[in-house]
Amino acid sequence: MWTMPIDLYCERVGVGLWAEPVNALSNLAFLVAALWAWREAGKQGQRRPLIAVLCLLAALIGIGSGLFHTFANGWSEYADVVPIWSFVGLYVLSAIALVGGAAPGRVVRIGVIAAVITVIVVLATSGEGEAHGHSHDPLNGSQQYAPALIALVGFAAITLWRGHAMRFWALGAALCFLVSLGFRTVDLHLCDAVPLGTHFLWHVLNALMVGLLLVGLIRNSPKPEENDSATQQ
Repeated sequence: MWTMPIDLYCERVGVGLWAEPVNALSNLAFLVAALWAWREAGKQGQRRPLIAVLCLLAALIGIGSGLFHTFANGWSEYADVVPIWSFVGLYVLSAIALVGGAAPGRVVRIGVIAAVITVIVVLATSGEGEAHGHSHDPLNGSQQYAPALIALVGFAAITLWRGHAMRFWALGAALCFLVSLGFRTVDLHLCDAVPLGTHFLWHVLNALMVGLLLVGLIRNSPKPEENDSATQQ
């Protein structure tokens, strides 16, 4: 299980560490997004622990995905998906708390419900890859990201409806994710026409999405000193 080869993408045509160089190297975009967000946090005086963890998780998404597209086996698949879902879960709760101003108890309840739903979906859609062969799933495992897509579209819709300052950041992130999910899904269907595949665009656009979400959150969250003042009043 842990060392079983996984072949899910056009670029990989054999079992080897450097069989997906473009897919692997395109994950550097996540490190750029994490650095962008961290520098923005410094400018905005928002380098609180929560933001630091989110930026770290953004970087770990790139590292984990890079490992998966290098080793392409069972253990590296978990190195890929765990940072992704950790970021999604923590970001959702952070947005509810910092942008939405929800009470801590409500945030915890929403977090528990979201975690249960996400775990069920991920477990139900895991194992899409096959050893020594491409997946035969027509969606290439993209259905596992349905909860994230629904949450992001919903977040964008709510911010637009309320005219929140975060709305254009959320809308841009949602559009990036929707387009990137399309590139991830069609990768195997375009192998004959595009031998390199389109999965690397999933990485680049997702990194842009992560950057937009983080910078939008950083710019539109109350600064720590503002929270302290509100608490004292």
